[in-house]
Amino acid sequence: MCRKEEKEKGENFRIYQEFLTLKKDENGAVTGGSFHYPENFNFAYDVLDRIAEKDPDKPALIWVGDDLTEKVFTFKDISLLSMQAANFLSAQGIGKGDRVALALRRNWQFWIIMMACARIGAVAVMFNNQLLVHDFQYRFEKTGAKAVICSAMDRTIEEASLAAEKCPGLQIKISTCGTRNSWLDFDEEFTKFPAEFPRRKDQKVNDPLLIFFSSGTTGFPKGIIHTHSYPLGHTMTAHWWQQVDPEGVHFTISDTGWAKAMWGKLFGQWLCEGAIFVYDFDRFHASRILPMFKKYNITTFCAPATMFRFFIREDLSHYDFSTLKHVGMAGEALNPEVMNRFALLTGQVIHEGFGQSESTVLIAAGRNIPPKAGSMGKPNPLYPIVLLDGDGKEVTQGETGEICIKAQPGEIPGLFTGYYGDEEETLRVWHDGYYHTGDTAWCDGEGYFWYVGRVDDVIKSSGYRIGPFEIESTLMELPYILECGVVGAPDPIRGQAVKAYIVLTKGKEGTPELVKEIQEYVKSQTAPYKYPRMIEFMTELPKTVSGKIIRKELREMAKKG
Repeated sequence: MCRKEEKEKGENFRIYQEFLTLKKDENGAVTGGSFHYPENFNFAYDVLDRIAEKDPDKPALIWVGDDLTEKVFTFKDISLLSMQAANFLSAQGIGKGDRVALALRRNWQFWIIMMACARIGAVAVMFNNQLLVHDFQYRFEKTGAKAVICSAMDRTIEEASLAAEKCPGLQIKISTCGTRNSWLDFDEEFTKFPAEFPRRKDQKVNDPLLIFFSSGTTGFPKGIIHTHSYPLGHTMTAHWWQQVDPEGVHFTISDTGWAKAMWGKLFGQWLCEGAIFVYDFDRFHASRILPMFKKYNITTFCAPATMFRFFIREDLSHYDFSTLKHVGMAGEALNPEVMNRFALLTGQVIHEGFGQSESTVLIAAGRNIPPKAGSMGKPNPLYPIVLLDGDGKEVTQGETGEICIKAQPGEIPGLFTGYYGDEEETLRVWHDGYYHTGDTAWCDGEGYFWYVGRVDDVIKSSGYRIGPFEIESTLMELPYILECGVVGAPDPIRGQAVKAYIVLTKGKEGTPELVKEIQEYVKSQTAPYKYPRMIEFMTELPKTVSGKIIRKELREMAKKG
């Protein structure tokens, strides 16, 4: 069979189609579907190894270091290296069910180690490389981690070492990219082991695969458990929303410690047989990243809202985006003003997607769904999504309700099964036949969903329910506002009043006159009761290490006046 015929056959049948049947209408729009997979499904064996056998020389990972060093790994490379890594980890005493903490930033070893853990049946616990001692200690103790594998490229390993001294249950310490503190050297040791690791007979699809930690914006971070069926849910993330090209290269900006890495740096992209591009940078610099789109022929791209705000501050006319076919954004709602400016400067419309660490993409401007600036898009056809009021009843069109999914834990691939060691918190969100996301939205007449805010973020003022995102979007239309956060502040008459915390662009001064100007602008763009009666200028807003604004801290500040 010639290469052209092989390619045509491959485009008609992809690995993910063995596990997912999609229903489409006459226009090709996805209207539903169903999953079907063996009870012992394992991504390493059933996806990675299958592609490695079918197309061994196909690029799987294109990795670029902060010093611009390049490495390219084929599917066969990752398959064989991950088997060697599985044998190495097993030799250290890591077995099925053991929790293995991974703090690997964007090191190329992450992909090999993730697949090794999947083969073993060990549970990978994701750690961000910016965590400090108490963060590591809390997560080690919360999950009962037996091992930690940490990058030695920065101070992360020092913080992890100090935390490990306080956690006697943590028995195994392994480093990548060099070694310090007498840790085992992964890079030096793992290739000494054989590249063959038979599938376990006792591994099941409902066994835990990985644990993410929530951002901790509303309390202590929670350990989010996903099973081996989780990767299959990301078929829709990659195919339906990100529109990953099997012959192209996908680039998602995320540290591997966050769920977003699984959205855009591994599962869905390989299910679609696309190559993943990774830039392992120390600090984000838009001017260093932008030339890479053309250099590495990036075809699909996804990033959080914050990155797009940085991009539009550059002169984008200096960069070539000719290979780029599709752009997505997730992580937090993006203001329409930023979306419109990015489209104007690059010719690429941003397709917003909404989901959580507890899920895959839930709502998005997916295939055949034209984006509406400011809207999240429409529900993922594989998730029965409804908007419920406080009494558990579906709201009417245009009315705000909580985004909920009609399902039971473990029923739909992609949804988490619970919070590790916290049954009470699990039952708080999984009850009455639904998963309650805690996020609110409203739906328009065309079926598009519009984000309002977290349930706790909704401002109740003089009987009105006000979503902070709409006000923030309006504020961001003003060119001198760099970023902002809106919360409810105590008010003796209204119950709550709208308060805006604003960071101005460099050189702009916050004055009483500017406060008045901002208030009048909001009044002219939205219903008068929504304007911020209180405005406070700040040099920066409180954020998590993933860049999300910590509204809880803003609400506490507002209570204190």
